[in-house]
Amino acid sequence: MKRIYQHFDRFEVYKVFHLLEDAGVPCFVKNELLQGAIGDVPPQNSEPEVWINDNSWFDKASQMIKEFETEQAQTLKRHSAQWVCSNCKEDNEQTFAVCWNCQQSS
Repeated sequence: MKRIYQHFDRFEVYKVFHLLEDAGVPCFVKNELLQGAIGDVPPQNSEPEVWINDNSWFDKASQMIKEFETEQAQTLKRHSAQWVCSNCKEDNEQTFAVCWNCQQSS
């Protein structure tokens, strides 16, 4: 058994767990409820973790996680992108359909 992923956010841990589980990788979540013990247990020992049962899956699972994290980062970047108004050159949030400064459409 080997730990393959650790994160302070249980939601992120479960995204990775389900990614691996859906691909048939034998894995489990450890320290799922241990975050409530922070203070009694060192924080680095209480973060939720994904472990694989069979070490032969480690390289494939690591690659899957790397691709998943890259995809997550690209999605975040895409959603936080800004655009520059062609009329007044003002920066606008990606979600704006018109410039907040001059009301020109994107």
